[in-house]
Amino acid sequence: MQLFLLYIDPGSGSYLVQVIAAAVVGIALFFKNIKLYIRALFTRTPKKPKDNSTA
Repeated sequence: MQLFLLYIDPGSGSYLVQVIAAAVVGIALFFKNIKLYIRALFTRTPKKPKDNSTA
């Protein structure tokens, strides 16, 4: 049985963590926008009454 030990230097490791974090945040925001768009299709905002004051 062979055991391969891989070495990742701190610069590459830091970059890898940043890429993974950016991907997770990007995916979360992407699906949040889709959810908000679908919710907007099925909900109606109440209309504001017009202000007919003659001042």
